[in-house]
Amino acid sequence: MTDFSTMTNEDIDIVEKTEGYKGFFALNRYQLRHRLFNGGWSDLITRELFERGHAVGILLHDPKLDSIVLVEQFRLGVAIADKGDSPWALEIVAGMLDKDKPAEEIARMEAQEEAHCDVGGLELIQKYYSSTGGTSEHVTMYYGQTDASGLDGRLAGLECESEDIKIHLIPTSQIQPLLTSGKITNAMTIIALQWFLINKK
Repeated sequence: MTDFSTMTNEDIDIVEKTEGYKGFFALNRYQLRHRLFNGGWSDLITRELFERGHAVGILLHDPKLDSIVLVEQFRLGVAIADKGDSPWALEIVAGMLDKDKPAEEIARMEAQEEAHCDVGGLELIQKYYSSTGGTSEHVTMYYGQTDASGLDGRLAGLECESEDIKIHLIPTSQIQPLLTSGKITNAMTIIALQWFLINKK
């Protein structure tokens, strides 16, 4: 078996941190050294890091309707990337974590705000870093069952957060075709739907 590194944060020397921008998100510049695989230390490295906090997502599933809940909303990043994808993206329900509240609580709150769904028990899907080379964001994803009857096509979201969200019920038989079509462009949603196909179908 491959011998993976056992290095930790103790093997990093952060020399300086400079605040580059602080608004809704933050951008910080770090000067650092880290231990090398051969046992030495790297030269001084400068890196900018996008620090947007941490996120939680929840894949909502109605077993009685044999459908999942996806939400559609405008995403500036898709528009600016300009790769031919619609800036109105299909995604699972998600939101940013609050350091004073557990991820499970935030997941349930977001399910209510973005999809009018109440959720019972939660099952952990995955924890991961969204883009380790450029951001510190860490994502926690859950699966939860709900009653989604009457929700298809309804609107949701908080006006105070400028959210304009449309709810979609997707039959589970359409998950694989939807993934294959390339209509789903959000990594969190792709991971959640692939997990569902492996574990729940």
